[in-house]
Amino acid sequence: MSTQANSDKNVRDVGESLRASEVRGKPRSEIDPAYRWNLEDIYAAEADWQQDAQRLQALVQAFVGRQGTLGRSAADLLAGLKHHDEIGMVAGKLYVYAKMKLDEDTANGAAQTLFNQATSLLVQANAATSFFVPEILSVDANQLQAFVDATPELQVYRFALEEITRQRDHVLSPEAEQLLAQFGEVLGAPSDIFEMYNNADMVFPTIADENGQSVEITHAMYHELLERKDRDVRERAFTAVYDTYKRHRNTIAAVYAANVKRNVVNARIRNFPSARVASLDADNIPVAVYDNLIQAVEESLPALTKYLQLRKRVLGVDQLQMWDLFVPLVADIDWKIPYDEAKATVLDAVKVFGDTYLEAATRGLNSRWVDVYETRGKRSGGYSWGTYGTHPYILLNHTDTVQDMFTLAHELGHSMHSYFSRKTQPYVYSDYTLFVAEVASTCNEAILYDYLGRIIAEPAKRAYLLNQQLETIRGTLLTQTLFAEFEKMTHDHAEQGGALTADWLDETFYQLNVKYYGNAVNVTDRTAHGWMRIPHFYSAFYVYKYATGISAAIALSRKILSEGQPAVAAYVDFLSAGSSDTSIELLRKAGVDMTSPEPVRQALTQFEQLVEELGKVL
Repeated sequence: MSTQANSDKNVRDVGESLRASEVRGKPRSEIDPAYRWNLEDIYAAEADWQQDAQRLQALVQAFVGRQGTLGRSAADLLAGLKHHDEIGMVAGKLYVYAKMKLDEDTANGAAQTLFNQATSLLVQANAATSFFVPEILSVDANQLQAFVDATPELQVYRFALEEITRQRDHVLSPEAEQLLAQFGEVLGAPSDIFEMYNNADMVFPTIADENGQSVEITHAMYHELLERKDRDVRERAFTAVYDTYKRHRNTIAAVYAANVKRNVVNARIRNFPSARVASLDADNIPVAVYDNLIQAVEESLPALTKYLQLRKRVLGVDQLQMWDLFVPLVADIDWKIPYDEAKATVLDAVKVFGDTYLEAATRGLNSRWVDVYETRGKRSGGYSWGTYGTHPYILLNHTDTVQDMFTLAHELGHSMHSYFSRKTQPYVYSDYTLFVAEVASTCNEAILYDYLGRIIAEPAKRAYLLNQQLETIRGTLLTQTLFAEFEKMTHDHAEQGGALTADWLDETFYQLNVKYYGNAVNVTDRTAHGWMRIPHFYSAFYVYKYATGISAAIALSRKILSEGQPAVAAYVDFLSAGSSDTSIELLRKAGVDMTSPEPVRQALTQFEQLVEELGKVL
């Protein structure tokens, strides 16, 4: 039986939607398979995974014999490139399956073992193929060009080879690259340690809710508690979570410091002036894009203050606290959206992208791409993932909130970007760069806001959506820029010889929050510990891409809604382009120029306009 048929059989109608409360606390095995992703689409059984693991080892061993041959002839270069691609495809499937299996239950010993095996295989593959780029760079540039020009099958690799050549000054000798690759598992330890510590070992206390019932705080439940109407519940949740992190501050500081030092050392070894430049160079992004973002957001902080002052007045509090920043401003609305209803709404919204997009999205969401509900030990948050040769997968921790519906739209955007890129592009260009990674996801959110604004007439819900849209921009553009500035400061401090102690990290994060929120919010000492909660800090200089991504997405969504089919066609071309051109050029073809500060300023202008509009409504 096909996955599609199996999924259709299990999915309920919207009218009988399963609610998150019905599955909370249940073992994973008791949740309807329709709400669990189907990793068997990758490997039907672990024996198949192990068979591919052996295949990878054979491919890696054979690849070692190619060392010294890549420059001999066009045929040798082509064979090496294809062999390298095959290793990447098999290794990707092995790693993605093992990681998602672990994410189902991070405390599962068997899953931990499989993931450790996958990590070791990946390190071995990286070590064995580490000579690949240095050896290509050792070939005379004119000779390399001649190989490509004379060989039709090499034409597809032209841009990839140009990108390799661009980084000539930052690639080490084959021996040095091999040595670094062998340390891959060790260098990735800070991220692995934090994830295990944060998801498997971090235990938050139980608090009383507004009815006096005990509620065990989890990562997903925490966000729901911060939206509760009862201010005391919000304060108890905030205090419990931040005090829990405070007890671990020295350990987490040591883990994060190790991560920063790894980035700094890697940049120095590769002859980059800083870790930030090294990170941005991977996507060929000028550092000015990062600096302009921070500057533009800091210039707009009066608009943030105005919004926060509005929030204070509407909530009727003497002093706005950090735990008051997420509760909806429309006090009399109780808007719960079960997953199936959220799915149907999102699919209606994305019809604007055309039949091809809609058909793919519908098929995916009805074919067990999604792992919907929180279960004990499951990785927190949400993501879209997969690899070449698999369909995309989406991890959620759905709790029936409006925000969770937008999370589904967000992750579906990622999945559609991956789906079209992998479907259209050869393996070498099938992944998109991290710089454009958040464009499709936040574009989906903008389209969903527009759709809901057109179909919902109830004033309270319309006001709620205005508030939600403001919160999306605040969280994605303003907050992520605060995080980006924190990352810049931590890496600058380490590069100047400073120690990243818990005290320094707390004080730095506290002062940034004072700068952003201090004119309207009581920024207490507890706020200083917020840096400990951010998993993305272990993927250095990633968070700024949320801010640039939403700026590009707002611009693209406006074009799609105002121009129709021509803009839709350009957008789907962008989704299908993978990494076949530079990120800046791909976005320019889609209709937005990110070398200019204008997209960021336009997004911030929209934030100001929404503040004005919400103020009038309320």
